[in-house]
Amino acid sequence: MRQSIYWVMALSAGLVVANNYYNQPLLIDLAHTFGTNERQAGTVAIAAQAGYALGLVLFVPLGDKVERRKLFAITLSVAVMALLAMAAAPTLPWLIAASFVASMMSVTPQLLTPYAAQLAGPEGRGRAVGIVMLGLLGGILASRTVAGTLAAHFGWRVVYISASVATALVAVVLARRPPRVVPSFPGSYRALMGSLARLLREEPVVRQTSFVAALQFAAFSAFWTTLAFHLHSLDNRYGSETAGLFGLVGIAGACGSYAIGRMTDAYDPRRIVLAATLVFIASYGLLAWKGESIGGLIVGVVLLDLGLQSAHVSNMALNLRVRHQAMSRTNTIYMTIRFAGGAMGSVLGNYAWSVWHWPGVCGVGAGCACMSMVLQILPDRKARCVER
Repeated sequence: MRQSIYWVMALSAGLVVANNYYNQPLLIDLAHTFGTNERQAGTVAIAAQAGYALGLVLFVPLGDKVERRKLFAITLSVAVMALLAMAAAPTLPWLIAASFVASMMSVTPQLLTPYAAQLAGPEGRGRAVGIVMLGLLGGILASRTVAGTLAAHFGWRVVYISASVATALVAVVLARRPPRVVPSFPGSYRALMGSLARLLREEPVVRQTSFVAALQFAAFSAFWTTLAFHLHSLDNRYGSETAGLFGLVGIAGACGSYAIGRMTDAYDPRRIVLAATLVFIASYGLLAWKGESIGGLIVGVVLLDLGLQSAHVSNMALNLRVRHQAMSRTNTIYMTIRFAGGAMGSVLGNYAWSVWHWPGVCGVGAGCACMSMVLQILPDRKARCVER
């Protein structure tokens, strides 16, 4: 398979996943627009995380049953309409509802990852996943910079108009460019969904990686959901543009995902996850210690993203080795639990900020990261990754 197709998938994944994260540097602007407080504005980010988790459950398993290009066309078309509804939102509840739908339909990246792994085969799977993940993670981080810059100069509604155009272009490309792959699941949708519980019950590797990732993403989301509030509370009263620029800082850490993807083809991904978690915990130690300065925040963000994304790529590599004929469903379980953890982290971070401010947010993040470490070192003799 030509390498160019993986880079097309990477760009597509980055443009679509960004729909879930544009809101994070805009929360102060949204609070001002709708005359509400920071905690209520933070509900937009929480709705996006929850919508994405639901979309993973409802649509990503269909990657094993329905030709993926049809799924791309349907889900992305609805996402375009929801993004336009966000741009036109007259009230905060309208914006929250539209945010939920837009994120629920922006699950294309999680269909592309197993798609790339399937096309690459066992020998090149780690590299293919690493390429797609590089695009996906770059989209997550660059989205904050794009959103913050556009909002500072043209207003936050322009962000969602631009997002709808980008998503529409991706829909056109993915309807034509990727090769067809015959679906592997012949049963009904009900049987497909029922197999998710069976996979979770029968595969200890998937259980462990999913809950480790959920705790790590909870810590990650607690930081990014409250960063705009924290920057605005500093002496210089930094706004959405500065909050968005931290996305560029995070890209330096996330770029390691491509190298990590190649390493998982040669080394035990469990050891990479463990090492990455130590980096992740260290990042929160630094953020708690030096988080009142821009320099401390910059270094902390680089470490935070490097640790999280390295662990994420390695966890996915473990999962995609489990059952070759159920890659989309395995990815559904993993990503649904992970994003449920992200939604939980947004809620906890939002609450911690409203009560204890930055020390509370750092406490939430460090606590979740340490719990993920505990899950990794707990003995589990059944957690053996056997490729089927």
